[in-house]
Amino acid sequence: MPAKSLLTAASLCLALSVPATALAHAEHGKPQYGGVVAEAGEAQFEIVPHDGKVVVHASHHGAPVSMTGATGKLTVLEGSKKSEIALKAAGDNRLEGSGAVSGGAKLLLNVQMPAGKTLQARSLAR
Repeated sequence: MPAKSLLTAASLCLALSVPATALAHAEHGKPQYGGVVAEAGEAQFEIVPHDGKVVVHASHHGAPVSMTGATGKLTVLEGSKKSEIALKAAGDNRLEGSGAVSGGAKLLLNVQMPAGKTLQARSLAR
């Protein structure tokens, strides 16, 4: 096969593979539940405060990450005020806790995974 044909075929394969890759991660970094997204290396957490309760959804490239056996703590910094919300497993890929989060607060999430690894993420509440 001539070199020009090989180059054209390779370019076509590359062009066809890019959209599929982009679609596979289309939701990455975007809130799916109305909260704010916080990255923690091998997981993405979405922190959703609502009516005195906080729900944290965990995923990895769009796939749910099991939170069975995990615990966590959400530290909320509002100006000079600091509060902490204890989080416990509450379903397949969720942690939940009781506490209030105001818009603009700085959020620090610490999650202790069942295997012992600690994941940490930061975000701003909206």
